[in-house]
Amino acid sequence: MKSKREGSLAKRVFHATLLGCIILGIAALLSGAISYYFIFSRQMKEMAVNTAEQAYQTVTRDADPSVLTDEIMKIYQQTSPSERTGAEYWAKFDKVSNRAVYQLLRSRLDKFLEYGDVAAAYIGMVDDENDNLVYLINPDADETYGIGRWKPIPAEQIDALLQWDKESIPCLVFRTKEWGRICISAVPIYNSKNAVSAYMLVYISLNDVMNGLRQYLIWASLALLFLTTVIAVYLAWRMKRTVVLPINAIAQAAGDYVEDRRAGKTDKDHFTELEIHTGDEVENLQKVMAGMEQDLKLIENNLTAVTAENERIGTELGLARRIQADMLPNIFPPFPERKDMEIFARMDPAKEVGGDFFDFFLLDQDHLGLVMADVSGKGVPAALFMMISKILVQNYSMTGCSPKEVLEKVNQQICQNNREEMFITVWLGILDLKNGHLTCSNAGHEYPILMQPNSIFEVVKDRHGLVIGGMDGVRYSNYELQMDPGAKLFIYTDGVPEATNAEGSLFGMDRLVSALNEVRTGKPWEILRDVRAQVDTFVGEAPQFDDITMLCLEYLGPQHLVREITKPARVESIPAVTEFINAELEALDCPMKTQMQIELAIDELFSNIAHYAYGGGKGEATVRFEQLEEPHMVQLTFIDSGIAYNPLEAPEPDVTLPAEERQAGGLGVFIVRKTMDEVVYEHVNGRNILRIKKSW
Repeated sequence: MKSKREGSLAKRVFHATLLGCIILGIAALLSGAISYYFIFSRQMKEMAVNTAEQAYQTVTRDADPSVLTDEIMKIYQQTSPSERTGAEYWAKFDKVSNRAVYQLLRSRLDKFLEYGDVAAAYIGMVDDENDNLVYLINPDADETYGIGRWKPIPAEQIDALLQWDKESIPCLVFRTKEWGRICISAVPIYNSKNAVSAYMLVYISLNDVMNGLRQYLIWASLALLFLTTVIAVYLAWRMKRTVVLPINAIAQAAGDYVEDRRAGKTDKDHFTELEIHTGDEVENLQKVMAGMEQDLKLIENNLTAVTAENERIGTELGLARRIQADMLPNIFPPFPERKDMEIFARMDPAKEVGGDFFDFFLLDQDHLGLVMADVSGKGVPAALFMMISKILVQNYSMTGCSPKEVLEKVNQQICQNNREEMFITVWLGILDLKNGHLTCSNAGHEYPILMQPNSIFEVVKDRHGLVIGGMDGVRYSNYELQMDPGAKLFIYTDGVPEATNAEGSLFGMDRLVSALNEVRTGKPWEILRDVRAQVDTFVGEAPQFDDITMLCLEYLGPQHLVREITKPARVESIPAVTEFINAELEALDCPMKTQMQIELAIDELFSNIAHYAYGGGKGEATVRFEQLEEPHMVQLTFIDSGIAYNPLEAPEPDVTLPAEERQAGGLGVFIVRKTMDEVVYEHVNGRNILRIKKSW
């Protein structure tokens, strides 16, 4: 039995070592393969671009192909797709192909293919209406690739040519049946009207790169297998000598100790007699076990009785804590089918059980009840009082009473039989989910903290009534709050602002509001998580004296999509904003054309804010995304607190003038106004607000 345990541990050490070596080796192998592929692919792309430029310079030297290419494309475009077959169609190009300049260009292309290390080189043009590539001047002038011939090509190749940025030369990598994986580069050829007439297309094979990658993987795999085996065997041997055998000796001593204690033998020091001199944690473990054996001899007589009593108390308190936890909502999200709100709450009692409690429940499909309460005292009495109070508040709320009426009825019920003179603070609110109207009443509880959309968390200093259980016949009052879509409500117990560190300082309301505002854009569960983290950081190692209970509600409004992102008003923030909006558009199956138009609008409008809103200073900008009730329509709202400026008042540029004669500026906003369905600006409460709408 002993040898089996030793062998099992040694095997596990060997397997773990071998697995670790294999994982590290595979990671190194994959890293090298990826680096090899991308480095050589980048070099091949650069070579393709250079080769395409060289081909362009060589072929078009003292010869202008644009006259021929325009004429060939004119013949092609004047012929319907059904007519582009047969001898009659091919004969239309004889006049062009017989010209001396055509023959000269073909001859130069042929020589370039002969001496250049390329798979193909020819002059062609894109038919974007039919997704075709048209061969214009090709040294391979057979029936497949001759003048006026055409073939379908993938849309990504067409987009790479048509969406050329007029700065870098287009370069694509893709797989073909004829040449395998190739790199294609294209240099535009302009006609007399300064328009793209055709492209000089050059194909370079990447087969050498792929073959080199295969050879690398084969040899690297063999080397990895050999080195992994050697390292694993050595490390396993080393681990067995320094870890496995000493641990087995300690385990054997522990087993002998247990057997001797059962037999009543107490005269032997099992761990002190071990000869372990590894100079590491294993030797320290042997010394600790030896000291523990001596200590156990001193406390063993009282251990059984103390353990039994602690287990009984712990079991009862654990059961009470589970019962209390089950009384509170503990499944999140609680209403997964609803899209008009998000809610999250948590309670961390200071003792095994606490007196704080929260609750939320649907009174009907359009009204949500919210409760936050704190019972006087701690421990089991407070927990029992909490359960009674929670049931009473919820039951009276479900009868249709207003918050003030619920608190009055609960207070009357509690005061009828309260010999222990306990009391409870309660904040109760009923939210109308159709319009965000929140009716509240406060019985001596903490102030709620509210954040309206595109604003910050602020304390709502409501009017407090007397605590529940303090006096019979007390009257309470209602007050009202309005939560617009995107608003967030944070309610809590005094354990949060009164959390105390080792120096006796309180966390306080200022730190609480500041912590909320640092994460105001997060989800409710993220807000509670981060606030609790800041409380824990502030408190440090000091013990928790009071229950910490928090609830956060985000009102999303009627069930249509509203999302927003806030970033520093800098040009560097544009990619993050664009990625955020594109994710929402893709979720709505927005067409690529519309998505690109919106992306262009984001780039222009956010750039204006970054450059001009804060006059060179620092600030933030918010972009809100809304799915409107109209089908296939979205609205983007750009919000900043910078200098008041209406870009729609700027005069529209004269786009009929040549580019060199136009005045700088205004073109971006002009394009946005032409591509969007609606563009509206307003300046409200010191903020610039620009809304754009787009449908598809």
